[in-house]
Amino acid sequence: MTRLVFKIKGMDCAEEVAILKKELKPLVGDVDRLNFDLLNGKLLVDQGSSPLDALAIRESVRRTGMEAIPWEEHTASTAGGSDGLWERHGRAILCSISGLLTISATAFHIRVHGLVDAFGDHGDPHVIPMPTIALYGAAIVAGGLPIIPKAAYAAKRLRPDMNLLMTVAVAGAVLLGEWMEGAAVAFLFSLALLLESWSVSRARRAIASLVDLSPAMARYRSPHYGDIEEKPVEEVPVGVAVLVRPGEKIPLDGVVTHGSTTVNEAPITGESKPSTKELGSTVFAGTLNNDGAFEFESTRSAADTTLAHIIHMIEEAQTRRAPSEQWVERFARVYTPLMMGLAIAVAVVPPLAFGAAWGYWFYQALVLLVIACPCALVISTPVSIVVGIASAAREGVLIKGGVYIEAPASLRAIAFDKTGTLTYGRPTVQAIIPLNGHTERELLERAAALESHSDHPLARAILSKAEELGVEFETVDAFTVIQGKGAEGLYRGREFWIGSHRFLHEKGGETEECHDAASRLEDAGHSVIALGNRDHVCGLISVSDGVRDSAADTVASIKGLGIERVVMLTGDNEGTASAVAEEIGMDAFESELLPKEKVDRVDAMTREFGRVAMVGDGVNDAPAMAASSLGIAMGAAGSDVAIETADIALMSDDLAKIPWLIRHSRRTLRVIKQNIAFALGLKLVFILMALFGVATLWMAIAADMGASLLVIGNGLRLLRAK
Repeated sequence: MTRLVFKIKGMDCAEEVAILKKELKPLVGDVDRLNFDLLNGKLLVDQGSSPLDALAIRESVRRTGMEAIPWEEHTASTAGGSDGLWERHGRAILCSISGLLTISATAFHIRVHGLVDAFGDHGDPHVIPMPTIALYGAAIVAGGLPIIPKAAYAAKRLRPDMNLLMTVAVAGAVLLGEWMEGAAVAFLFSLALLLESWSVSRARRAIASLVDLSPAMARYRSPHYGDIEEKPVEEVPVGVAVLVRPGEKIPLDGVVTHGSTTVNEAPITGESKPSTKELGSTVFAGTLNNDGAFEFESTRSAADTTLAHIIHMIEEAQTRRAPSEQWVERFARVYTPLMMGLAIAVAVVPPLAFGAAWGYWFYQALVLLVIACPCALVISTPVSIVVGIASAAREGVLIKGGVYIEAPASLRAIAFDKTGTLTYGRPTVQAIIPLNGHTERELLERAAALESHSDHPLARAILSKAEELGVEFETVDAFTVIQGKGAEGLYRGREFWIGSHRFLHEKGGETEECHDAASRLEDAGHSVIALGNRDHVCGLISVSDGVRDSAADTVASIKGLGIERVVMLTGDNEGTASAVAEEIGMDAFESELLPKEKVDRVDAMTREFGRVAMVGDGVNDAPAMAASSLGIAMGAAGSDVAIETADIALMSDDLAKIPWLIRHSRRTLRVIKQNIAFALGLKLVFILMALFGVATLWMAIAADMGASLLVIGNGLRLLRAK
C-alpha cells in the first residue's frame, strides 16, 4: 500500500491529532486512512484506490495552524543535524522570553508602585505604568505566539480546544486589567506545552537509541578483489564477508563464517547473558561483539535487518491506539465545549439572576477556563503508552501498539504451543527401529530424503542424525505435504510416506509389534515418526525434545498473577504431551491437534474466558494466534514472519518474559488510570472552587501546571520498569 508521509510541525498532543482528523476527513473520506505517529510528529496517509493530492493535504493542515512538510524534504533538511537554532529551540526561546518579560514587568511594577499595588486586586488598568503594560503585553505575545493560530482555527470552526481556552482566558485577564495574571497564564501554558514536548522527546530518544545501536560504517572483503573496504552500512552488498573486531558493534545481520566470540544481544533480545557465536551462528545488527575477532557473511541489507524491523514496528505501534487513549479522546471532545459553556454560565448567570458584580464573576469564569484546560488529561495516556512500549523494547519485548500493551493486563487464560515454546525446539533422534527386514541406515536414508523438504524441528533432528552418521540420500520426486500429519514422495521411483503415529493409523498396516514399539516410546515422552510404503511399515524413529529449564517456574508465576487457566496445545502425540504437561504443571493439555483444531480450541477458550493469549513460534501457530485475543511469538529474533504475525514478539526464548509482560501491562494500565484520575479529580476540585468563588487565576495556573508535570513524570517512570 502506497502512502504519503508528512512531518507535521506543531503536532504535539492527542488533541491536535483530533483536530487534524476533523480537518482532513472531508478530503480523505475515511479517517482510517490517516495514521499519526505523535512521537515523531509524522502523518501517514494511505493512498488506497483513490490517490490524494499532497498539496491539498498540506493546505488543509495549514488551516489548523500547523504545517505539513513531505517527509523526504524534512529528512533531507535535517540530515546531519542541520536544523537551525529556531527549528530546534524556537519554542524554548519564546517560552524563555515570555518568562523573562513577565518577571521584568513585575519587578518594574513593584519598583515603581510597590508590592501591594503590583499584586493588589484593583482591576484598574490605569494604575499600571505603560512601560509595565508594554512588557506584560510582549510577554503575552511571546508566550501565545505558538497557540494563537490554533486558537484562531478552533474559533473559526466553532470547535473549542485547549488553545482557545487559554487564549480566551488571557484576553479576559487583559480586559479586566489583570495584565500580570494574563502574562503569567500565557507563560505557564507555554511552559506546559514545552514540558509536554520535552516528555515526548525523551520517549523519542529512548526509541531513537535503538537506531544508534547499529554502526554507520562496516568493513568487508571486496567480492571482486578480496581487498578490505570500509563503506556506510547502506552500501554494503548482501553476501559479502564482513569483519568485526573485539569491542565493536555488529553492523549487519549475518552468519558467522570464520572465528568465534561471545556477543551481547541485549539490545535485540533483552537477554543480558552473552551469547556464544561459532561457525554457522546467526548474528544481528546492533549487538556488541565482546572478546573475539570474527567474520560473517551478510544475509540482509541494512534496511532489512532485524533491528530495522524492530524500529519500524515500534514506529508503527504508535498508530494503534489503546482503548484508554480512545476513551480520553472521546471524553475530551465532549469535555472541552462543556467547560466553555459552563464558563459562560458562570460569567453571566450570577450577575443576571442575582445582581452580582460582573467583573468578579467574569474573573471566576476565567479561572474556570484555565483549570478546565484538558492538557494534563489528553497527554496523560499517550505519554504513558509510548514510554511503556519503549521500556518493553529495551527488555526485548516488542509490542505492536497501545491496544496490545493493555491487553495482557486483562488476560484470563493462556494457551502455549509445545515444540520450540515450552521445549527448546531442538529435538534429537533417540532411537531408530527398523521393521520388516529394513536396516537402520536404510530407514534413516529414506526419512532424511523425505524430511529434507521440511523446516520442522523434528525434520531437522532426522537430518542432523543423518549428517552425523554420514548417511547420504537422493532427491525425492513428487513430494507432497499432508498438513499436520506428514508427507509423501517418490524415492528412487518408489512411493514412501512419513508422519506421526496418527498418520500411521490412517495409512493402515500397523502390526502388533509396531504398535507396541510406538506405545513404549510415547509413554517415555518421545515423539514417534513412522516411515512406510504401500506394502508395509518400514520402521519407527523416536525423537525427544527437552523442556526449558524456566518452563515450570514461568507457568507457576503466570498462575500466581491470577491467570485462571494455562493449557498446552500441540500436534504431538498424547504420551509426549502428557509427560511435558505434567512436568511443567499445566492445567490441561490437548494433543495430536491439526492447525485448524488449535484454532477451534482457542475459540472455545475465548468463549469461556473472554480474554485468551496464544503463545507460539509465530509461524506454525499463526492461525491460532490470529484467533486469540493476543498473539505472542517466542524467540522472534531474526524471524520477520514471527515479528509480523504476532501482536507481541518476544525476541529471546526466555519464557520469563511472559509474566514480566503481564506485570508490565498492569503497571502501565495502572499509571494511565492514576493519571486520568488525578487530572480529572484536581480539575473537579478547582471547578467547584471557581463555582463558589474561592479560586484565583494563580491557583488555577499552579494546579494546571502541577497536573501536567505530575502526569508526565508519572508516565516517564515506566522507563525504569524492570
